[in-house]
Amino acid sequence: MIQSLGLFSSTAIVVGSMIGSGIFLVDAEIGRTTDSPALFLGAWVITAIMTMICALSYGELAAMMPKAGGQYIYLRESLGPLCGFLYGWTLFLVIQTGTIAAVAVGFGKFLGVFFPSISSTHWLWHIAHVPVVQVGPMALGGMEIGVSTANLVGIIVVCLLAFVNIFGVGLGSLVQNVFTTAKGLSLAVLIVLGFMIGSNGTAWAANFGAGLSAFWRNAGWHDLHPVQVGAGGPTVLVNLLIVLAVVQVGSLFSADAWNNITFTAGEVKNPKRNIPLSLVLGTGFVLTVFLLASVAYLLVLPLHGDPHGATVLARGIQYAAEDRVGTATLEQIFGAAGASLMAGAILVSTFGCVNGMTMAGARVYYAMSHDGLFFKAVGKLHPKHKTPAAGLIVQAGWAGLLCISGSYGQLLDYIVFAVLLFYILTIVGLFVLRVKKPNEPRPYKALGYPFLPALYIAMAAWICVVLLRYKPQYTWPGLIIVLLGIPVYLFWSRRSAGQVSSEINL
Repeated sequence: MIQSLGLFSSTAIVVGSMIGSGIFLVDAEIGRTTDSPALFLGAWVITAIMTMICALSYGELAAMMPKAGGQYIYLRESLGPLCGFLYGWTLFLVIQTGTIAAVAVGFGKFLGVFFPSISSTHWLWHIAHVPVVQVGPMALGGMEIGVSTANLVGIIVVCLLAFVNIFGVGLGSLVQNVFTTAKGLSLAVLIVLGFMIGSNGTAWAANFGAGLSAFWRNAGWHDLHPVQVGAGGPTVLVNLLIVLAVVQVGSLFSADAWNNITFTAGEVKNPKRNIPLSLVLGTGFVLTVFLLASVAYLLVLPLHGDPHGATVLARGIQYAAEDRVGTATLEQIFGAAGASLMAGAILVSTFGCVNGMTMAGARVYYAMSHDGLFFKAVGKLHPKHKTPAAGLIVQAGWAGLLCISGSYGQLLDYIVFAVLLFYILTIVGLFVLRVKKPNEPRPYKALGYPFLPALYIAMAAWICVVLLRYKPQYTWPGLIIVLLGIPVYLFWSRRSAGQVSSEINL
């Protein structure tokens, strides 16, 4: 591979992969669940703390093993090839491709603001409706299978960016740099407008009040919050520690994908310096922006709202139309024109996000192929451009099928638990490698080791336990997807061993 990604390009991959459409949408659900301005922002503070600790810990692994495949390599070297494969399997089946599909279709939906004929309900070829099936606490199905104008646009974006990234990492990083800069500026403008122009007395009184009395509403140790257990299950009352863990489904997902830079380590200049630095700079920037954007929402819109409200202010953050809090914020400031401005910003954001994830994901399958755990062709580089062309094509093909299947929405619900599980295992691997390979060169060592990595494991494990108990519709399917990789691993490993044996006999 050609090492052509500098510090700016590496940081752009971190920033561009993290900023998709989540920050413009998930705050509505966080607001409904917490019903407290303090806990609303508290959710983002917890996400920021956990993500920064994890990124600082990954910096050591990245500097120690600057190879294509990133997290897959770390898990393979610390906890064994099965653990590494299960991560790569889940990444291909759900995490990377499901996110690519969802963000690309989201691009199509927001393009519909400018071209009304582009819609998820405008079918070009409607194949079938999958009815909802209740399986214990899970509600599966409910998808529309076929090609609508919205997911057709998504498929075109997926294929276009796969094609662009085949023609060299330089071209892919150029696209990433341009769109990441544009989306960073868009979010900065949103924040400045919220603080300087959009702030109003109605939102301030509702969210902060005299002496911040309203800010701490429903945020006490003895305040209870209603949470529905499972899909269609009973509603129970929980304390703030549990409700903050439950809402991490939205905030942690929105801040995820920062680890994508580790996948491209084989193409980063001076990776032992630039990857840890890009992780710190990129995650630090995005998490700061996300927190400030959420504060801006509170300055412009009341948190508490009426689902039947006739105005943007009346609906508030909790019941912004179709959960588009970012759009509602600019609509409150600029009127109807605000919706178009935000739609344009989200188009830039989602396009750059798909490009970053497309570029990075194919490098993991490339590394898996070299271990004999994926299709052999995926382990070959393009003879001229030195990119994993087959991996990009396979990834685009599966993401395109997910677009047509309509299943990406449910898949995204399932990945948060799986992602957290692998983050925990990777940080555990950091401890394991300190014991297994104590003399291995470590150009950068995890800040606050062993206390901060241990704190991350404890916090992430608590969230996993809470989600298993209160959001089983998100956790058990994700766990099942991971475990289904075990027989696949046995098949690939035996197939690979058989091929090696045949070559030796020859």
